[in-house]
Amino acid sequence: MLGRRGIAVTLGSLMLVGSSLVWAPAGQATTSEGGSVGCAGRSEGRYDPPLTLLPRPTHVHADVMYTCTLTPGRTVSATASFDSDAPEASCVAVSGGGGTETVRYADGGRSLIVYDSATTVRVAGVPVVIQRGRVTEGRGQGHPAQRTVTGLPGELPTECLTSGLREAGNAVQLEIRP
Repeated sequence: MLGRRGIAVTLGSLMLVGSSLVWAPAGQATTSEGGSVGCAGRSEGRYDPPLTLLPRPTHVHADVMYTCTLTPGRTVSATASFDSDAPEASCVAVSGGGGTETVRYADGGRSLIVYDSATTVRVAGVPVVIQRGRVTEGRGQGHPAQRTVTGLPGELPTECLTSGLREAGNAVQLEIRP
């Protein structure tokens, strides 16, 4: 079992791997207001019905806190709300489901993103969900977007074996590219 230090090292490693899965790390998003946006943060997700080991249709809702780079040297905080109806979700993987995310930037801007695909890969045994879509309104309208959600390391929570996992925290990266 991983101690606190092992979990911290694993999460740090996963963030480095995750940043290589997206177009560019958040700190390197470097175009103007209508161009690239790079965000990194943390989500608190809720699952209805709860996730178990057996895949089943599930509604996912997550509240996200981001730090976003809009131009070189200009970062703002942001909050987001994400909703998805995944046709098959379990404690092991989420497949198929797209979803929508509304990002509200501290400077008053907003982006509405519609994701039309989701893929789960495993990095060092940890599930990483990569969602791709497009900004349909607001900052970055018309531009492609990619959201990378990294699951927590370690063994499956006991809830997966009993009543089901109702909520979880994850690291999240968002990239909007011109």
